[in-house]
Amino acid sequence: LTAVKASDKDTVSAAGDKDEDAPKEEPWETALKATAVDMEVGEFRGHKVSVWDLLHSKYIPEENRKELLELYQAGELTLEQVKTVVSTVVAKAEAAKAEQSAHASSPRAEPTVAEAEHAHLRED
Repeated sequence: LTAVKASDKDTVSAAGDKDEDAPKEEPWETALKATAVDMEVGEFRGHKVSVWDLLHSKYIPEENRKELLELYQAGELTLEQVKTVVSTVVAKAEAAKAEQSAHASSPRAEPTVAEAEHAHLRED
C-alpha cells in the first residue's frame, strides 16, 4: 500500500507540475491561439501569426486589447471579427509606419513648410 500511495503521489505531483507550467486555458483563449492569420506586413511578413499573438503585439494598445477580449468573451464579437480587427489594425499601423518612413527620406519637407509659415507670419 505504501508503494502504491507513493506512486499515486508521484503521478499527482507530475500532473500538478504540468498544471503549474501551463495554467488552465479558457476555450476562447485556445481559439484565439489556434486561429492563424497570414500577415504580409512588418515583422510578421510571410508568416502565419495567431490572433492571440497579434492581439498582444506592439500594434494593439493594451486598452484596445482588453476591450476586444471583453467583447469576444461576452459573445458580442465572433472569432472572425476579432481576427479581422487585429489584422486590419496591424496592417494600417504598418502602412502608416511605411508612410512616415517615406516622408523621413525627404527630411526637408516638413521643416520647409514650418519655415514658410513662420516667414509668412513675420511678413504680416
